Amino acid sequence: MPKFCANLTWLFTELPFLDRFAAAKEAGFDAVEVLFPYDVNAQDIVNELARHELKMALINCPPPNYTGGEKGWAAVPALQDRFRRDFRRAARYARTLGAQHVHIMAGRASGAEAKACFIENLRWAAKEAPKQSLTIEPISQGSMPGYFLNDFDLARDVINAVDAPNVQLQFDAFHAGQIGGDVMSTWNAMRDIVVHVQIAQIPDRTAPGPGMIDYPAFFARIDADGYSGWVSGEYDPKGKTEAGLGWMRLDQR
Repeated sequence: MPKFCANLTWLFTELPFLDRFAAAKEAGFDAVEVLFPYDVNAQDIVNELARHELKMALINCPPPNYTGGEKGWAAVPALQDRFRRDFRRAARYARTLGAQHVHIMAGRASGAEAKACFIENLRWAAKEAPKQSLTIEPISQGSMPGYFLNDFDLARDVINAVDAPNVQLQFDAFHAGQIGGDVMSTWNAMRDIVVHVQIAQIPDRTAPGPGMIDYPAFFARIDADGYSGWVSGEYDPKGKTEAGLGWMRLDQR
């Protein structure tokens, strides 16, 4: 059975943020991820993690732009200095929270110059934080139009070019289904470089119950392949979170 993780940016939002940690533990999760924790005092998060014996699986980089700007610019040549400044802040947060992974967002860009910038920035980040696991995640055009990293083969090309042991793939099954249509085939092609998994059902990023993606089969496959990382529920519960957690039960397989 996979190790399940709760994305507290999406789940338990019926509760104040710091109360979501207790709710996640009570629901049976042993880890959480928070996409953008930067507007919360880091020590308050550390305290909740310790109180409920939870691990922090992942946070995103960069910190949010409160002026309404882009969510990520690692592949945007004109914003290289900003990326590096913001990465340092994200790395400090990750160290404080004990985050296993930091997801580096590419941002909206295109072309060879953007790819070269992304590779250069990832190489720099890997050296800047050599003990920190860094991930990149293909995001579908339907979810984020213009996002540079919108293809799994491109992600492998980038990871191969960076050639750093701490830069690997974040596999979001929802985006895999939207990009390629066949989640299992995409998993088979990418599983050797995957260090973190996120799940949601197509087409509306709802709970990973019955639907277009056969999640019981997917869980069985990643188990059989020896995947030992976290599998994070990153979806819109469409109601109280607890009511939609049947996908976690063993009898669903």
